[in-house]
Amino acid sequence: MARKPKRIVLKFGTGILTQPEANTLDHGQIQRLSAEVAAAVRAGHECLVVSSGAVGAGLMTLGLTERPKDLSGIQACAAVGQSKLMNLYEQAFVGHGLHVAQLLLTYGDLDSRTSYANAGNTLNRLLSEGNVVPIINENDSVAVEELRFGDNDRLSAEVAMLAGADLLILLTTADGLLNGGEVIREVCDIDAVMNCVEPTKGKLSVGGMASKLEAVKMAVEAGIPTVIASGRTPGVIAAIIGGESVGTRFLVKE
Repeated sequence: MARKPKRIVLKFGTGILTQPEANTLDHGQIQRLSAEVAAAVRAGHECLVVSSGAVGAGLMTLGLTERPKDLSGIQACAAVGQSKLMNLYEQAFVGHGLHVAQLLLTYGDLDSRTSYANAGNTLNRLLSEGNVVPIINENDSVAVEELRFGDNDRLSAEVAMLAGADLLILLTTADGLLNGGEVIREVCDIDAVMNCVEPTKGKLSVGGMASKLEAVKMAVEAGIPTVIASGRTPGVIAAIIGGESVGTRFLVKE
């Protein structure tokens, strides 16, 4: 029998945190997803959330209709939106008796041995409290690297490895990895399904399925099983943790 996941990293993409066809955060979605994470914590799991949405929140606040093309514009939106995003998470989790902790990372942080170790120690300390959910995002307001995390897809894999996670869950607008319109339920060889990627993504997102599969490959090669599923499906987190056939499950090679 498979070992029950204990430490779980969940990645929430921009597409499931914003209202469809609108430049505004979906408060109901954030509340529902937070409630599902809280239920997982009550069930004995340690949960870390890698959350996009800061730029989207900034767009709404600044009255912009589309994601800026220039770096300074993106950074400005992130600087305005990050506090609003965290405030929504704080309000959502406090009703379940949980606190949130913000951790902003850059690629440089994960490339530095000292910063990497410090970040790992911080996460372990927060999780040891038992009532804290770390909320992690790329530090868009100061990041200057041309190499992006891909709507936090790569970041989620990096965090899963950093935290020694038992499971990585990537929640997106898709039902999973599709092949001819049908969801592939289980993948043992990720290289064999790379040709299934369709070049589509939301208007506020910077990732897409290609960046998700790259993140999945990083995670499974590090021994962390990963699931891609729809974050718009109620109860999806509990279903995935329970081993139900939801989304696409990527298995670790024995």
